[in-house]
Amino acid sequence: MNKMSGTEIIQEKRRARQSHPISSTVLSGLYSIIDTILIAAAGITAFVLIIGNPWYMREIYLFGIFFIFSSHFFVGRYAGIYTFPSIMSPLRSVSGVAATCLVTFLLLQALVYSLEISGEFSRVWMYGFLLTCFLFLTAFRFIGYAILSFLAKKGIIGRNIVILGAGAQANQLVKLLSQGHARSMNNIVGVFDDRVSRTHNKLKNLPILGNIKALKKYCRTNHVDDIIVALPWNADQRQVDIVRQLRELPAHVHLVSDLVGFRFPNEPSPTHFGNIPMIEVIDSPLSGWGGMIKWLEDKILSTLLLVIFAPVFLCLALAIKLESKGPVLFKQKRYGYNNQEFEIYKFRSMYHDAQPASVTQQATKGDPRITRIGKFIRKTSLDELPQLLNVFQGSMSLVGPRPHAVDHNEEYSELIDGYFARHRVKPGITGWAQVKGFRGETDTLDKMEARVECDTYYCENWSLFFDIKILVMTAFVGFINKNAY
Repeated sequence: MNKMSGTEIIQEKRRARQSHPISSTVLSGLYSIIDTILIAAAGITAFVLIIGNPWYMREIYLFGIFFIFSSHFFVGRYAGIYTFPSIMSPLRSVSGVAATCLVTFLLLQALVYSLEISGEFSRVWMYGFLLTCFLFLTAFRFIGYAILSFLAKKGIIGRNIVILGAGAQANQLVKLLSQGHARSMNNIVGVFDDRVSRTHNKLKNLPILGNIKALKKYCRTNHVDDIIVALPWNADQRQVDIVRQLRELPAHVHLVSDLVGFRFPNEPSPTHFGNIPMIEVIDSPLSGWGGMIKWLEDKILSTLLLVIFAPVFLCLALAIKLESKGPVLFKQKRYGYNNQEFEIYKFRSMYHDAQPASVTQQATKGDPRITRIGKFIRKTSLDELPQLLNVFQGSMSLVGPRPHAVDHNEEYSELIDGYFARHRVKPGITGWAQVKGFRGETDTLDKMEARVECDTYYCENWSLFFDIKILVMTAFVGFINKNAY
């Protein structure tokens, strides 16, 4: 089924690039923000050209500008000017932009007449504002489209897609993804199928890279945004088993409609895929705006905490150095986001051994390897402070599943179904499992299963408020814990 020698060239051409995945939701939000700025700029520009110095602009004009961009936000969505097809078709969106501008200004006129304050406005400014607003927004549609097309062509933005299935459904899917607006943003990097008989002749220009096991491995070594399952829906149990396996990967998973669905596309679908009927069954955690919020949370808070705890860093480093020989920091390989290895930092809490053990041994109560200062910093979790450097560098997050030692990861992944689902987000200094009491030694499989269950719940239910809740709970239960040895 898979002759790598015959597909290596194709695979190299379609390699999963480390691009920035732009979705229809993110584009819609970006255009809304930029439109708001442009509307304010249009109002000020009209004032300068018609009335004079903007520094002397009366509050009534500021109110008018605020009303326009506030109502434009809602009217524009109703008119559909923020949908992916509209954004990627600037010429066809001109009528929608014109209608939105006209409606919002008519609403302003109706409001000022009902409040009997129409005399406070310059009518020339009002019409000038309308014209300037339309020109600014229309020009941005064409400029924005040119920029997006350029970035997509260069591989800077876009979505890397793999398809599971190589039959008639996959053939139809490839055709649709290669047409219209979907073509510019979506890059099909490979097809996977574990049944040779399903391979469709017209898919031979795409690399058939292996079965579902190979797909999981591929997604962990390449940048993949979306997995589209293109298999007959009558094999429902097989679909369930596939989705359960793909749940471990940090990617959106979609079930594309069966062949009849292509003839009658009634189901809504992600608009960056075009008019393709499909259902998203697994949402990638921290994608889109959520990923940006999480990144800002980590960068801002880690910087502040590094500054606040700088004196504590110095004192602990001095105490560790004075008590026993060896480095201040302990470094160890761990598995992080998408099962990628990284080096975690901790304050050294044990006596230094020049020959590290080949198998990681968890600390236990009364462990003779632990120093006196080590016992204190482990009990109070101060040994974890250097991980703020991991967060600042980007290999960890403030909140997330705790990273396990490499050999523990390999051991428990064989024993616990869905274990790798906890690697769909970056590992954290603290997490939902830790504040729920599943911290410290995991000497039984039940304890580890409970921790993994909490980690998976966090991955599937992330929100900024959830992170804040965990950080607040950590302040009360996370620093001193009876299970930490």
